[in-house]
Amino acid sequence: MNDPNIRPRWVIPLAIFVGIFGLLTLKSGGEVLFIDGAGREAAGEYVPFVVWFNFLAGFVYILGAVGLVLWRPWITPLSVAVTVLTIAVFIAFGIHILTGGAYEARTVGAMSLRCLVWLGVTLAVRGKVQ
Repeated sequence: MNDPNIRPRWVIPLAIFVGIFGLLTLKSGGEVLFIDGAGREAAGEYVPFVVWFNFLAGFVYILGAVGLVLWRPWITPLSVAVTVLTIAVFIAFGIHILTGGAYEARTVGAMSLRCLVWLGVTLAVRGKVQ
């Protein structure tokens, strides 16, 4: 299977994972940003710019899932952009922590997971779709 226009079998499970990840990201971020209730309370000392970035990125995750299913060439630059921007926000979050800003420790884990997922997607599609 060397034809870059033929979608490999592993792409569909990856697309499903990325799509579900995007939906869950929208749900969790939306609850914190827009609903004054249990979701916001459970978030604790959340950092608004991180939550906003992740919420908006959730839409891009879903777009990425569609790009994977359709095996479009724009999935590669999209995944690179999501990876780079997520790492940039993670760095900004780190600076926020180092300067004494309040935060939840689980955000460190969540951002690490997001970086790893998108780095994995980027490496998986790099050079395989044209």
